[in-house]
Amino acid sequence: MDTIKKLQEETEKLRSQFYIFYELTKAMRSTLRLDEIVYIILTGLTARQGLAFNRAILFLVDDTNQTIQGYMGIGPVDGQEANQIWKSIEHQKMDLRSLTFAYHCLREGKKTRFSEYVESMSFPLSPASGIIYSALFDKGPVCFSADHDLRYREDPLVKHLKLKDFLTSSLWIKDEPRGLILVDNYITKKPISEDDTRIFNMFVEQAQGAIENSKVYEDTLLRAHTDSLTGLWNHGYFQYALDEEMTKAKRAKTPLSIMMIDMDNFKRYNDVQGHIQGDKALKRVSAILKDNCRKVDTLCRYGGEEFSLILPATSLQEAYLLAERIRTSVAHSDVLGSKFTISIGIAALEDFSLEKETFIRRADTALYRAKREGKNQVVPA
Repeated sequence: MDTIKKLQEETEKLRSQFYIFYELTKAMRSTLRLDEIVYIILTGLTARQGLAFNRAILFLVDDTNQTIQGYMGIGPVDGQEANQIWKSIEHQKMDLRSLTFAYHCLREGKKTRFSEYVESMSFPLSPASGIIYSALFDKGPVCFSADHDLRYREDPLVKHLKLKDFLTSSLWIKDEPRGLILVDNYITKKPISEDDTRIFNMFVEQAQGAIENSKVYEDTLLRAHTDSLTGLWNHGYFQYALDEEMTKAKRAKTPLSIMMIDMDNFKRYNDVQGHIQGDKALKRVSAILKDNCRKVDTLCRYGGEEFSLILPATSLQEAYLLAERIRTSVAHSDVLGSKFTISIGIAALEDFSLEKETFIRRADTALYRAKREGKNQVVPA
């Protein structure tokens, strides 16, 4: 009877594993957005009907800053939050599919404390970073135990996440390590078994292909929507991003503002100095604009010497203060031995039934007023 019971348990475990891979593979095929793919992967690693780890984290290599950067994390900060999450899932009877498609909550800014903490983590891409750096170059899963190996007690990653027993696996794309997935049982303290490691490895192999496809897609999208001269987003991306932000603002009833920005007297400068010098001046001014924007803002080259800026969760009054800061910064900056000024028109989405074209037109009209009434000023719609 014991043998039969054991076989039944093994059969049930295999059936559950097939279900996990089927559901997650299907979910991963439903999108090419990196953030959505990562959310699906980490949910599969932590959901009760998934691999049921307490926490799952993805780190990605940032070549520009030469760091290993926290990208997203799913899991509780402490036991109290864990109980709240698990009770909520149980109460709502959320299965794996429901959990993976709950991502719109995160996209609308309702991130967990844990995910925000993970995103703030950054490690130098060097051996000084310890485990996270060495694990990046290990192919296949690696199990660590900070409790049993004193060498790990002072490791930066272990200290940041208060790790005990944990599993990592690097993500290799085109024969280069591009990221790292980490899982642990921070709350339950459940030991990580050989079975856990084997299934984790199978899952990471599936996830790796999805992340690679997503990265290729996002790189293509980036090239298609980037202005080649300034490196800013282009007009096409502005239209797409504004659609997205307006949808979010209308759904959540949160403020949204936009700016239309124009360089004053640029045609005169171009005629005197020539187009090559004019292009250099445009690049310099775009860099000043970018330096004065917030991380949540979307700055685009709208066309010629005109720029547009999308300001999520920003009222007209807040947008005005930011616009004044940007205008002053440009006016006080040296640009290739010359001084430039800008005119700015701003509009706020105060009526949630407003169409996108009307919203843009209001900011444009305010910009033309600023130009007509003397330039080097900010005019609200």
